[in-house]
Amino acid sequence: MTQHTFGGVSWRDDPDIRQSIFAVFPLVRQLQEMLWYLADASNRPETAPIKGDLDRAYRGTEALAAAPADDIRSLDLDAHRDAVSALLRQASELVRAATRTSPEVRQVQPGSDFMGAQLAGQDLRGANLRGTWLIAADLRSTDLSNADVLGADFRDAELGGANLEDALFLTQFQVNAARGDDATVLPASVTRPTHWRR
Repeated sequence: MTQHTFGGVSWRDDPDIRQSIFAVFPLVRQLQEMLWYLADASNRPETAPIKGDLDRAYRGTEALAAAPADDIRSLDLDAHRDAVSALLRQASELVRAATRTSPEVRQVQPGSDFMGAQLAGQDLRGANLRGTWLIAADLRSTDLSNADVLGADFRDAELGGANLEDALFLTQFQVNAARGDDATVLPASVTRPTHWRR
């Protein structure tokens, strides 16, 4: 952001623009997160029916993130996020609808509280775990293929041997907050944390 939005000027170099940099940073961060999610959704074969919409939303979000600082500060970010969120929900429904999901998994509600839950070995393929509390949950050897994990809290969750290769909207931050091992299957878009067990 310092290089592109502020032309290489750091808040340390020019204290006069410090306030502007600090105001713009959280907005750009949110736009970058939207780009991550849109790219993930667009790369799924199941989302082909809305790929054009996803790609247009990606280009529009990319342009906003690259805009001058004053334009970013005046952006109605809530309205843009609402539009992107609607598309991401559509993408999630398409991906999960193409997944063989058990009736129990279909009943899981977004934002559910599974803090400390014993879910080891469960088949959670296609589950809607959006915004779910999974803090310290036991997810060892759990299959999370095509599960929507946008905003799910994986802090201290045990992911040893779990399959997250096709988990939808999984971020590096979520993976870093969890505990896993060499048997945990991750998508190519995230890096195995160095603090995980061998």
